[in-house]
Order: sequence, then structure tokens, then C-alpha cells
Amino acid sequence: MTADQDVVEFELGGELFALDIMLAREIVEMMPITPIPGAPPHIAGIINLRGEITTVIGLEKVIGVQATRTMADRKIIVLMSGATRGKNVGFIVDDVRSVIPAAGVDAHMVAERDLSAYSNSYVKGIIRHGEESGSTLVMWLDVSRILAEAI
Repeated sequence: MTADQDVVEFELGGELFALDIMLAREIVEMMPITPIPGAPPHIAGIINLRGEITTVIGLEKVIGVQATRTMADRKIIVLMSGATRGKNVGFIVDDVRSVIPAAGVDAHMVAERDLSAYSNSYVKGIIRHGEESGSTLVMWLDVSRILAEAI
């Protein structure tokens, strides 16, 4: 099965992940984040992105991986407001690698039962791209499920 849309590939905790490109508004360099007192641990805080207050989520805390870069070297993937029920939201990731064209990937959708050993699995599929002998596996995240539980 192939993906029906392009995805943004990013790195987090030494692993490769992806999200639907239609959900990403922009990718920005790290900027000062203002903490929100009493917020859950996965909420890093808020930023002022060109006059818009944007909530920033530490994606590593939501999906349970360890970030591998210092905060200053990380990126923020700002999501489309349509995906976030009109809220301004961004995910902190270690690095953004590339856009993977849908035509160049082999995607295997993951059923809930396939990940029953994992609680809170946010993976909706596994993408294999590259040459057969050197193909790379990328975990395709279910952003709507992450957002439903994170904001």
C-alpha cells in the first residue's frame, strides 16, 4: 500500500517519525518559550510567532522518547489551525529531515490490535522508503490522536 499524500519526516530521540504534510503549516527554528505555570509536563509553554500566541508541545514527552538535542538546536513544527480545532499549536522535534513524496513510499497501516502491547500508541502506520536493501522505516504518527490527548 502506498501513502496517498506526502509526509514530513522528522527526527526525535534518534528515531524517524512522520506526519501528514497537510497538517504542517511551517517549520521554525527554536525561539524563547514562556512556561505556563501548572501546565501538564508535555506543554513546554507558549511562543509569540509573528503576533500569534502558539502553544508548544514537547512531542517527546507525549510519545515517550528521549530528545537527543539541546533545546536551542531543536525545531518547531507549527500545525495548521484546521488540524488543531482552531488553536495555534506546534510540536518540538529534534530536527526536520525532509518531505517524503507519497509516490516514493510503501506505507503499512497499523491496526490497534497490532500495537495492543503498547498503551497510548500514536503510530498509524509504518513507512518504508528508499532502496530495498537500504530502506528506512519511519513511524507515521496519528496527529489527531496526539492532539486529542495533549490539548
